[in-house]
Parts: sequence; C-alpha cells; structure tokens
Amino acid sequence: MIARIDIHRTDEHYGYRVLADADVLYDDTGLTSVVACLVSAVEGLPPQVRAVEVACSGVVSGTYPLNVLAARADEVAQHAIHTTASVYEALRD
Repeated sequence: MIARIDIHRTDEHYGYRVLADADVLYDDTGLTSVVACLVSAVEGLPPQVRAVEVACSGVVSGTYPLNVLAARADEVAQHAIHTTASVYEALRD
C-alpha cells in the first residue's frame, strides 16, 4: 500500500495528516519542522505501507519507499520544501 503524508504550516508550527485511500489515518500539529512531521508520520504507519507519497502545502514532491524515507527524512524534507517553493514561484509569474 502507498500512503500519503500531507504537510502544512500554520503560523510558526507544522502539522501533517496521513492518508490511505483518501481516508485520514491520523494527524498531528505543533511540530517544529518538515523533518519532524515526516519522522512522526512514519512512526505510526501500519505494516502494510511500503511507500509514501509526500506533499507539502498541497504540492507533491515525490513517492518514496518507506525505508528510504525513514533513513533520509532530512533529504526528503529539503526536496519537499524546494519543490513547493519552486512550484509556488512558477505560479506567481
């Protein structure tokens, strides 16, 4: 199964929700970074999840095997941040 992690920012904090088949499995808010969201979201995933689609502020940055996401959460977070910024920049033009 492929789950989706939707990360959003509210004021000074971040939050996320984990979805599977369009159903919210769980969510959390008040985290300090995108990395913290990814780490927290991965910890609660059911065992049948093998890959995760990552979206930040509504922009999908990629789909990652679970073991890659767990081992390289900081790199995945940076990619999500940069992809989101690039898309929003392109939409402003």
